[in-house]
Formats: sequence, C-alpha cells, structure tokens
Amino acid sequence: MNTKTILICTVGGSHQPIVTAIRDLRPDFVCFICSGKDPGTGKAGSDTQVLGKGRCIKANYNDEKASLPNIPTQAGLAENSYEVVTVPADDLDGAVVVVREALVNLGDQFTGARLVADYTGGTKTMTAALVAAVLETDGVDLQLVTGNRADLVKVRNGTEASVLANIDAVRLQRGMAPYLSAWGHFAYDESADGLASIPQPRDRVLGSRLSRSRDLSNAFAAWDRFDHAEALRLLEIYAAVVSGDLGRHLGALKLLVKKSDQQEPMRIFDLWRNAERRAAQGRYDDAVARVYRLIEWSAQWLLRLRCGINTSDIPPERIPVGVDIPANRDGMHQAGLYAAWLMVGKLTSGPASGFTAAHLPALLGHLQIRNESILAHGFSSVEQGAWEDLRNWMDGIFLPMLLEEIKAMRLLHTMPPQLPSVYIWNN
Repeated sequence: MNTKTILICTVGGSHQPIVTAIRDLRPDFVCFICSGKDPGTGKAGSDTQVLGKGRCIKANYNDEKASLPNIPTQAGLAENSYEVVTVPADDLDGAVVVVREALVNLGDQFTGARLVADYTGGTKTMTAALVAAVLETDGVDLQLVTGNRADLVKVRNGTEASVLANIDAVRLQRGMAPYLSAWGHFAYDESADGLASIPQPRDRVLGSRLSRSRDLSNAFAAWDRFDHAEALRLLEIYAAVVSGDLGRHLGALKLLVKKSDQQEPMRIFDLWRNAERRAAQGRYDDAVARVYRLIEWSAQWLLRLRCGINTSDIPPERIPVGVDIPANRDGMHQAGLYAAWLMVGKLTSGPASGFTAAHLPALLGHLQIRNESILAHGFSSVEQGAWEDLRNWMDGIFLPMLLEEIKAMRLLHTMPPQLPSVYIWNN
C-alpha cells in the first residue's frame, strides 16, 4: 500500500515555485497557507492565488493584468484535494499557532501519511512561521524549490526543482535543549531521562551527539549520588573526543575511585561540592546535613591519619586530659564531632590544631543550624540566610584550614572542581 503524501506550502509571492513543488511531489492533498484580506485596507490577501476565479494571477510581477488561473488549476488539483488555511498578516506568534495546529490536524486526518512542508513561497512572516512550526512537529519534512540563479533576485525559469532541507540537526538541538538546561540546576537525572525519550536520529553524527549528551548526563548523575565508579566508566568513554573542563573532572574522578592516600581527602571535598549543589537547588537542609558529615569526617580522618586513632573505638589511654568520652553500654569509647575536634586540637599540631583553638566555639554555633533542622533533631527547615552564613564560614575558615592541612601532607594541592552547570560538548 502506497503511503499518502501531504504537501503544506506557503502562498504569498511567485506562484511558480508552488506549482513546481506540487508537480514534483504529486501530493494526495495540499494545504495552502495564505493571508486573508487585510482588515485595515481591504486589500486582497494571497488566498486569491488559490481561491480566485478566472484569470487571477499575473504571469510576471510587472504585468499590468492577470493572465493565469489559480494555482490549483495550474497544478491540476481536484477540487476536494486541497484546503486553504489563513494566517494573520505580519503576526509571527499568531501565524505559528495557526500553522502548528494545521500540521497536527493534517497528521490526525491522514494517519501514517508523509507530511512535507515547502517554505519557498509566502511572505517572510509565513515562511518563518512554517519553519518554526515544522521544527516543533515531529514527522514533518521541510523542503524548498530552488535552481540555477542568474542573479541574487530569483531562480531562472525552467531550472526549478524541489529539494529537501536538512533540519535534523536543528530539530535535534531544539529537542535536546530543554533537557540539557536541567544541568543549570545540577538535575542530571532529569536531563538523562528526558534525553532518553528522544528518538535516535538516523544520521550517525547526530545519533552520536544524542548518545554523548545522554551518557554524560548519566555520568554526572552517578557522580552526584556518589557512584564514582559508574561516573568514571561513562566519562572515560568520551575522554578522547571531548574537551574543556572534562579533563579536570576526569582527573578528580580517578582520585575519587583509586585506593590511595589521596582518595579520602578528595572524597571529603567532593562532599562539600555535593552540599553546594543541594543548596543551589534550594535544598538547604540536605546541604547542611552534608556539611555536618564533612566536618565530622574531617576530624575522624585526621585522627586516624595523624594519630592512628579510630573514633569509633578509642583506647581509654589515648583519650587526652580534658576530653570527656565516657564508655557506652558496650564498653567502647566513641567520639562524636565535638569530642573528635577537641582531640585533634590536643593530639596534633598544625593548621587543624590552630583551628580548634580559635574557631571551635564558632563551629558549634554554626552546627546548631543542623541540630534545629528537621533532618536532625528539630522541626523546622533551614532558611537560605542560615545556609549562606554557614557557607561563608566554610569558605573563609574551615575549608582553607583543611586544604592547608592536606597540602602539608602533600596529598592534594587544590579542591576538585564543581560539576558542570552547562553542557558544552555539542560538537
């Protein structure tokens, strides 16, 4: 069974390209996009080229009188094989709405048919409206009538031919754009799910572009949920074909995955970057919870690395004077955040020890935000202002101290980069 072909074309200038498109394509049905009578001046619209009676079209623009019949007559169209859809003159938004509705209606009316939109004829507004509507409508081909040119004005008569316009790249980019914009608020899962809903293009290059954007979204989604091994697996696939900050992210990710002395401090800083992302999404309680864990983890790591002490089971003789850590019901001495930092101050020397002497009271004050959070011991949510105060203190006091401590051990020289908020790998 032959598939029906439906032609949609704009009418508003020379009639010849439209006649050529109809003769080349031999459509089963034609939808003419026209302008109606101007309401202000009463001047006839381009619909007269389709609906006019007798001789209603000039053979040449400069002719004084019309000498040709309407377009359906010239193209040999049967009376019931075409329709006219009128769009408002010089109203792009209105024209797009009308044309988009016409395309949807034609798709519903002629299920399974091939829809071809020709944008050769028509005013600038009609042409722009048709192209915009086609780009928003799946399953519609776009074409124009072109040929040899003797000048910059028009195609030479007798050389006209219908040519499909390649809009797959534009259509794909428009389809991907709203999902890739989710990177702006670090919603990589949302981006990956949306990209997965886009049909795979037939063109190999475009297919690779879609696959890459989907895989990178999945990679950073995995990173965001601390699945660093899966993130590395996906990012390494594209290491040779993408550029920009991905190299920095790959370097950081390898340190997060590889068992080494650098892994734990890198993971502590990665937790801070994760807290920043939660705050950027307005999830301040989640951000503060991560900061609390970061500060606690930092003390645990320092005591383990510097002193060989595991805060989950501290030998009584290793508890310094002035630090009260009573045994629990299992007879084990376990240090919470505050006690762990007191031990850091008493058992180590360097930036961390100096920090406890100068900033431990301020630390406790900031952590009160966490204790009052509904995710900890309170009943209220963390406000943006409270988060910003904590963030400024972390950026100005705590993180520089921790980085200096790590630099002194020659483990890291800088914090890992924040995950990208813009997708830039569309080549």
